[in-house]
Amino acid sequence: MYRCTKCGYVYNPPAGDYTRHIPPNTPFEKLPGDWVCPRCGAAKKYFVPAT
Repeated sequence: MYRCTKCGYVYNPPAGDYTRHIPPNTPFEKLPGDWVCPRCGAAKKYFVPAT
């Protein structure tokens, strides 16, 4: 899981991201380069591994 450092949203690979049509079980590393946080719009570079 990866957490957005801007808003705290957690990307959970088993759930995917239905708001951006990302299917379940999509690893964070396989998200498209233009994917952004569905909550605040932050780029992937603002995500860190969730602990």
